[in-house]
Amino acid sequence: MKFTSFFAGLMMTVASWFGYAPVQVVQVAQSTPVIVATSTDAATTTMEMVDAATTTLSHSNTLTLAEQSATVSTVTSAPASANTLTGLGGDKYANGIVPLGDYDYVTSGPKKGYVYVCNVMQGGQGAQTVGPWIDSAANTWNSNEQVHVEGSVSWPNAYIHITTSGSGASETRLITSNDLPTVGTTGNFPVASTDPASQYDANPNSIEAQTLSFSLSANPVFASAPGCIYGEVGIMTNGVLLLDAFDAEYRDAEAHEILDSCDGHPHESGIYHYHSLSPCIPDATVTNIVGWAFDGYPITGPLISAATATSSARYLTTADLDECHGITSPVDENGTMVNTYHYVMTKDFPYSISCFRGKSYEPKPGPNATGGSSGASGSMSGMSGMGGMNMGGMNMQTSNTGGVSNSSGSGMSTPPAAAISACATVAAGGECSFTTPNGTISGTCQTPPNQSSLACVPSQ
Repeated sequence: MKFTSFFAGLMMTVASWFGYAPVQVVQVAQSTPVIVATSTDAATTTMEMVDAATTTLSHSNTLTLAEQSATVSTVTSAPASANTLTGLGGDKYANGIVPLGDYDYVTSGPKKGYVYVCNVMQGGQGAQTVGPWIDSAANTWNSNEQVHVEGSVSWPNAYIHITTSGSGASETRLITSNDLPTVGTTGNFPVASTDPASQYDANPNSIEAQTLSFSLSANPVFASAPGCIYGEVGIMTNGVLLLDAFDAEYRDAEAHEILDSCDGHPHESGIYHYHSLSPCIPDATVTNIVGWAFDGYPITGPLISAATATSSARYLTTADLDECHGITSPVDENGTMVNTYHYVMTKDFPYSISCFRGKSYEPKPGPNATGGSSGASGSMSGMSGMGGMNMGGMNMQTSNTGGVSNSSGSGMSTPPAAAISACATVAAGGECSFTTPNGTISGTCQTPPNQSSLACVPSQ
């Protein structure tokens, strides 16, 4: 569903009051599916599991690999010469000591080694204690010494589905997932008090299945200038969301937050996510697609060549990449080597996408962003509390299908005075309205988290 720019901006403002993200619910059928053949183009046939009664997608991770290999679009272009990456990379972080990226963000434009954020939110809360693996004086941290949340939980109901439709500039890639890893495991969350990790980051949040849907450009093109990012930056091929490099306090999330053995954890609304390349995702080479950025460009691993008896492994680092953490080199798309721009996951900060190269992307940042697109899409159905999460004005299409776990972080802005005044004499749940420079807004009176007064929240 598309909104006008004003209404989209309004929804983003409301989202910031409540610490929420506007959401789009995508229903997944629960009844017995049947297998039918569908096509994304004349040459490619894919298999989907479709409910016979509702025709909505109903599938599990048993088809994940087949779906991914069958539906990734093939682009025909001459690959770059074999020496494209010659002289790049190395294994300078083999000892686990990497630069610390605390507060390394910019807001006025992209800068290599920094994250170009759309806006800076205040009031978030990250890990409670700085771990001994962080050397603040040297501005480094040691990934080999960091503790991890205990547990190895598998998710048999995990799924991701990737299809393409259309052609040329209008071709899109639809990705749906429940955000649970089809490859890899998770730790035990909430973090138990008996877990050694709890003394540093007693994450109280549970992992909850989501309903995610992203429609991305299958043939992205460069924008005239890189766009800022706003929290979420992409989705991995195992179905897990990828966030930027920061925690809610704009510290290096990979260094400060206590993650599980696959380098993931949930935030306040139960959304499990990564901030860097999960060691549980296989084949993290520079030619293998391990995820998709929200502007449509692929994401790959950093490994250029494996270690042999005569040479050591070579990995791309931030120094080898552009200001958005990407490079143009051959990538394997459905068995065809394609010379394309792609983002690279690295061992060093900012780990992944630090600005968007693509001309258009989903989800889009809100109107209070300092860069990027000003549009928005989605609906307000099925809000999920985001608490102290660094959402940065984004509009993420997601619905939490489970309970919401709360934490003490806030990270939320205050409703405008007019919205509060509109509910001064109205009971909770009652109808209300208030006037803005863009017109009169109608809604119902609700109490935002961490607020003592009712505020008029616009209706959908």
